[in-house]
Amino acid sequence: MGTTQLETVPEPKYWHLKTVLSEALDQDFAVGEVLPNERELAARFGVARATLRQALEQLELEGRLQRRRGVGTTVAPPRVGVAVGSTEHSWPGESADGWEIVDVADTAVVSPAVLKLLGAAAGQPVHTVRRTRVSHGQAVAAELLYVPAASVPGLSAIDAPAGPARARAVLRELQRLALDGQDRSVELGSARADDAKELDRLPGAPVLVVTTRYFTAAGTAAVSVATYRADTCRLTFGDSGAVEISHETRAAS
Repeated sequence: MGTTQLETVPEPKYWHLKTVLSEALDQDFAVGEVLPNERELAARFGVARATLRQALEQLELEGRLQRRRGVGTTVAPPRVGVAVGSTEHSWPGESADGWEIVDVADTAVVSPAVLKLLGAAAGQPVHTVRRTRVSHGQAVAAELLYVPAASVPGLSAIDAPAGPARARAVLRELQRLALDGQDRSVELGSARADDAKELDRLPGAPVLVVTTRYFTAAGTAAVSVATYRADTCRLTFGDSGAVEISHETRAAS
């Protein structure tokens, strides 16, 4: 990265510095590479460390940088994506959807909001599959997939009694059904303690919550609630009006 004179720039110094740094990230650094320390960067650009910190914080908010404990400030990987408005419907686990199975619980407590989405009554048995989505070795999303026992009547407790094997069995039985369609919604939320731990964020950090309902002729067969790190995703609107989270790296501001 070269030096630049910021004294005569009319916009805030940190904002102009953020632009210069962003361009340098695209040209001079690889994903995961550690940036020089603050003292060295401030000296290169002839700015106070407080100004530099403002620029780095803004780049972190935009998902260009990540601050990793014990490592320092690194260049963030490309933003991971999910097609929210896609017309192509598929069951979870089909076509290498990028999610990794963690576990399953057959007796987990299901919130009233999820029961309402499922059209299920309190106390009705529901399989809860936990999955994570990983990009460049980093967890970027955590999912809870709720599948009522009534949706997978062929599931055998003998064949797969517990753990990831049980979760895979739930998904296999779900995929035997004829999928009529699905709908999705996206909203901004705050990371709960369990999600924050899994995603290596602080509780209360901004997240995107993608809720998907899967339908068969009999009604709602499953509900997915996926929590994405907000700094790893961006929403784009295509010509069709569909909403998707882009796979592309954010362009320099």
